[in-house]
Amino acid sequence: MNPELTEEEMRRALFGSPAPEEQVSVTPVQAPTPEIAPAQPAIPPQKKKVAKTFTPRLKVTLRVGNEFEGKTHELIHEADTLSTLLAEQEAVKAARKKYRYVELVSVKSM
Repeated sequence: MNPELTEEEMRRALFGSPAPEEQVSVTPVQAPTPEIAPAQPAIPPQKKKVAKTFTPRLKVTLRVGNEFEGKTHELIHEADTLSTLLAEQEAVKAARKKYRYVELVSVKSM
């Protein structure tokens, strides 16, 4: 590097020239328009078969009835969840719509 550079030359070297360079105006060239081909019938895309995914299921067994210490029925409810608490709550809620007394027997994975 030359140690005898003037301040103006150093500024030009660092920041570029202060005067704007000549701008060359270029006229945009239009691309030739392609000829329009006759319309072809659209072919619908074929749907890909989706692999059946595993859904976690729990089987909740309840003992239900409408009489206190009377005749009871066994009711099985299938829940699409991994949480035993949610499965139990869902089954009891569904059973309470029809039966007055609901007792949980078991919650098993399917």
